[in-house]
Amino acid sequence: MVNAVGTEPVSGSVVLTILDSWDWPDEREHLLALQSKLNWYFGFVESGQMYEAYPAAAQGKSLRIDIISRYPLPTSAVQFLSDAKVVAEELAVSLRWNALPA
Repeated sequence: MVNAVGTEPVSGSVVLTILDSWDWPDEREHLLALQSKLNWYFGFVESGQMYEAYPAAAQGKSLRIDIISRYPLPTSAVQFLSDAKVVAEELAVSLRWNALPA
């Protein structure tokens, strides 16, 4: 399930958002959950379901996945997301992430 989707007013990009509220005491478990969520988002786009659920995205707009983390990302998460960014680009989707200020 997509946490949020909308169109960014300035760029016109369609943005899918992952809201990550978990802390990082168990990095492996957290990374596996994040990987599962990202894979679901990738499948949502690749299968065309994205365009059925959000028809405004079918108008040739660029797609982006934003990951908003409640907690600072450990090095392992940044590396994982850097690798995932390459996969996203193969689907013509940009990927960016940030943590909320403490």
